[in-house]
Amino acid sequence: MAGPVPRAALGCALALGVLTACSTANDAEGNDYAGDYSRHQPLAVVGYPSTGSLGITQEVVWRIADGDIDGLASLVCDKQGEGIPEKTAQNWVSAFRKGAGGPVTAEFYDEGSYRQTVVLYLHNTGQIKELYVRAVLVDHKEAWLVRMTEADPADATAVEPWIPKTPGELESRVPR
Repeated sequence: MAGPVPRAALGCALALGVLTACSTANDAEGNDYAGDYSRHQPLAVVGYPSTGSLGITQEVVWRIADGDIDGLASLVCDKQGEGIPEKTAQNWVSAFRKGAGGPVTAEFYDEGSYRQTVVLYLHNTGQIKELYVRAVLVDHKEAWLVRMTEADPADATAVEPWIPKTPGELESRVPR
């Protein structure tokens, strides 16, 4: 018969085993994020992102900086047609990879509880890139993804006239 100490040790070992098994997916996701975070320059932020809109924006910048076309295309929120997210990702990597590898400021416009306009300022190249990010349901869980509908390189690099040349000029509000 086991005494109180061996039973307690067995209980702790079982609990630790259950916790470890349950956290494997979270650990892998956390390790991916930590690895990405340590390999890239920090993203400067202006405005009011949600946790989700900030996370997807960082992911987009990291995938562009890494030249990861497939990884970037996998972040699409709406399939617009066959090959469009992949072509958009290719355009974004071709146009913005150099700038995304350096200092980037992301300005988050308006309220971001379920969608948000984000403007990236790529400081080394002076480029500006507008994104639309939003929350969608994936396997009954909320996930933040990005709209990717710029299969034409000219569309991918176009800057809307309302976008200021420097972050903060419009106090993070899209003009109406």
